[in-house]
Amino acid sequence: MVLQRTFVTIKEFDRFVDLPENADKLFEYIAGEIVEVPSNPYASNISSRINRRLGNFVEDRDLGYVTGEAGGYVVAGEKYAPDVAFISKKRQPDLAKEGYNPFPPELAVEVDFPSTYESARSLQIKIANYLAAGTLLWIVYPETKTVEIYAPGQAMRWVGIDDMLDGGDVLLGFKLAVKEIFPS
Repeated sequence: MVLQRTFVTIKEFDRFVDLPENADKLFEYIAGEIVEVPSNPYASNISSRINRRLGNFVEDRDLGYVTGEAGGYVVAGEKYAPDVAFISKKRQPDLAKEGYNPFPPELAVEVDFPSTYESARSLQIKIANYLAAGTLLWIVYPETKTVEIYAPGQAMRWVGIDDMLDGGDVLLGFKLAVKEIFPS
């Protein structure tokens, strides 16, 4: 069966998200399509756990900014809303005050829950674009309690519940036990 797909320009996307009926919804622009970002308390809790630990590390060292899913970014001409993201003050001294941030994050975290065919399809596109933009990417899979790590110029790494995440070259010294990001 062939599904009907509707492709829009970035300007059409911007007009769509600015409609009053979309004011309390979150959208991404992926491969020419408008994708509504799903929301659920479980995935949000995982994102919050990462955001809190990452934010404390960044703030204690005055390194830059950590944003949640409402802090969208332009990445390779598309517009993404990573669940958690970091951008340094060196790359961008001040964050954008409206719309999607014009610079891609240096670290992006995507929590894929529930995992679906559509989420996998979107993530494949986003992985390529994040890497092309030089972004370190963590994809968190709550159902398996695993994280895929994508770093530009490196092979994908997988870590499990007994492993550690680290900030790589983006956030030297940052470490987070994978088990700490999942509620017990």
